[in-house]
Amino acid sequence: MKKYSRILLKLSGESLMGDKNYGIDNEALYHYCNEIKSALNLGVEVAIVLGGGNIFRGLKGTKQGFDRVKGDQMGMLATVINSLALQSFLESESIEAKVFTAIRMEPIGELYSKDKVINLLKKKVVCIIAGGTGNPYFTTDTAAALRAIEIQADALFKGTRVDGIYTDDPEKNPNAIKYNKLTFEEAYEKNLQVMDLTAFTMCKENNMPIIVFNIHQKGNLFQILNGNENIGTIVF
Repeated sequence: MKKYSRILLKLSGESLMGDKNYGIDNEALYHYCNEIKSALNLGVEVAIVLGGGNIFRGLKGTKQGFDRVKGDQMGMLATVINSLALQSFLESESIEAKVFTAIRMEPIGELYSKDKVINLLKKKVVCIIAGGTGNPYFTTDTAAALRAIEIQADALFKGTRVDGIYTDDPEKNPNAIKYNKLTFEEAYEKNLQVMDLTAFTMCKENNMPIIVFNIHQKGNLFQILNGNENIGTIVF
């Protein structure tokens, strides 16, 4: 029996840039499509929440003079652009995908509905949930936690450029030690920056495991779903 039958995959907007300084890199999108396809081939249902930092980040906008609410709304629109791009690439690979939005944007995407998403996931349609939570002051990490809980995912998979959670930043400290498993309490006590505190607390209170792994390494998602526990870090 598969350990994970339904997952929520959180991808950062920055990772869509690839080697660029801004925007969307086609190679990054193709890579994501292949990783998602490998999960579908295992029979896993996949929902996705994308960030928008490759286009606009609300908090950064406030430092440039934007009103916080309008800045966050601009960030929400950025996640919709990324979601449409991923949907297009998935469909080009003959993978059925549908974009849902947290606020009304028909015909760009259908208004998010838990029941509709779950029904489509059961049909092996990839559901991309855009627009964050639809509210300012909430990150896409929080949106990912909320949607994972709502759709009753088995775990929230956070794809990053680092292969798990470490005692320190491994990109700055070569002596940092990787954790394979952590409890929510341990992660909190050690002040490990797994996700923003709101998202982390939501997962903790609703028993939603978080798996942090390197999405850029080809085959990592497939291996974790196939039972390889040495890849990434699980918080439970």
